[in-house]
Amino acid sequence: MEKSSKRSTYFFNKYFLEGQLLEEKQEEALNALPTNASRGQRLLIKHRRIVGILIPLVFVQTIWWMQAVKSDYFSLFPDRYLMSITMIFGATVAGMTSEGGGAVAFPVMTLALNISPAVARDFSLMIQAVGMNAAAFTIFWMKIKLEYHSIIFCTVGSFIGMILGLEVIDGLLTPPQKKLGFVCIWFSFAFALFLLNREHKRTTFNTIPCFGVWQVLVLLLVGILGGVFSGLAGSGVDICSFSILTLLFRVSEKIATPTSIVLMGINTTFGFYWREMMMGGVEESAWGYLKVCVPVVVIFAPLGSIIASHFHRQVLAVLVYVLDTIALISAFIVLRDVIDLYLGLMSAGLLILGFAVFYLISLRGRKYVEYVNEQREADEGEDILKA
Repeated sequence: MEKSSKRSTYFFNKYFLEGQLLEEKQEEALNALPTNASRGQRLLIKHRRIVGILIPLVFVQTIWWMQAVKSDYFSLFPDRYLMSITMIFGATVAGMTSEGGGAVAFPVMTLALNISPAVARDFSLMIQAVGMNAAAFTIFWMKIKLEYHSIIFCTVGSFIGMILGLEVIDGLLTPPQKKLGFVCIWFSFAFALFLLNREHKRTTFNTIPCFGVWQVLVLLLVGILGGVFSGLAGSGVDICSFSILTLLFRVSEKIATPTSIVLMGINTTFGFYWREMMMGGVEESAWGYLKVCVPVVVIFAPLGSIIASHFHRQVLAVLVYVLDTIALISAFIVLRDVIDLYLGLMSAGLLILGFAVFYLISLRGRKYVEYVNEQREADEGEDILKA
């Protein structure tokens, strides 16, 4: 009985209390914190997570409550409260994983609530511009490690992709094609990540090693592709970035997850701006959903990012498997009456092609690890010769 209890404690501590990966300066500040530190020092160094949640929470809630009282937002809740409840889960998922709140909101709105993809897409962009940026602020404030190459170059590419998705590609696809395409592609990625993580104690990095020109081009291309997905479904550049960081560059899920959250905050803010200012405005009904969900997401998105920062990378990967599997099954159940031969073949093709592409990327990632190790051994050999 005692051995079983110890194993359970070890399992919980290993996978759910592994600890945060912080920037070196923050680690040094924590280690150097004196026992007689002032209350202010302890708050800003040891308990930064509390302040990191409270700053965006107080700022956004203050603005929302002033507007809610003035414009009577409360009258919107009886008809839209289901979205408020949905976004408790959606915002937590957004803060904890690379999926983004839109990955929950878009399927729920289009599949379960039968809301048009255009409204769901606009709402996803708008709500993530609030929730993901609140989570991003918390991540920056807590000084959690990020992959800045991905943030910079994927962001540049995502702006191009967002415009292409909104202005060109969106009008070429039907609502069922968008719904099924979204879930099929990301289920393929989840399955490829599952196979990759069957390699016990596989090598992972905290940043993209041996960074050079071809890595820049890959990140730009991934950003463009992710921006297109975001333009269609309100979410995409986060999971695109996460997939290439984990499968190809073998960056740890603990680094790739907060990186994808920051990316999505930037991308959705740009998408919201483009829809509102350059395309005549977002769908009118999306504003109503935004008004009833803002006070929820500014609480749960930062909270989710803090919780996930303590998890083992395998736990974060499992969350991706579960969410993408649920989304795929739900899509086929809800759309069973409209799935004809063409949609069935399209879905099967996307699943097979998507898995093949992601699997080939993971194989290339294995070669990349070998290349990095060879480069490091060569550099060590040169240092020895110089000495």
